[in-house]
Amino acid sequence: MSRDSQIARIHRQPKSAMQSGRAGAGAWLLEFAPGEPKRLDPMTGWPGSGDTRAQVKLRFPTAEAAIAYAESHGWRYELAQPPTVRADIKPKAYADNFKFGRGENWSH
Repeated sequence: MSRDSQIARIHRQPKSAMQSGRAGAGAWLLEFAPGEPKRLDPMTGWPGSGDTRAQVKLRFPTAEAAIAYAESHGWRYELAQPPTVRADIKPKAYADNFKFGRGENWSH
């Protein structure tokens, strides 16, 4: 596969699964799919390839900025729409379990 036939994927960075906060989420990423399959190095046994575009991950504040950058370089791209976020989730705090005047019963 030639380098010019690779398609850049533009998508929104998801929230980290390791923490509950949303810091760092929401940025738009432009990245390329691997252009060639990985092969095992005969000396070390580690997988790798000569395709360096798979290592590139560019961050942009908006989707329009990422699209403009891809178009300015003549890259084909596909835009992945972000999933809808449920708005009915109420944030809760652990301290609410012990608050005076709770409306519901709580026991072990």
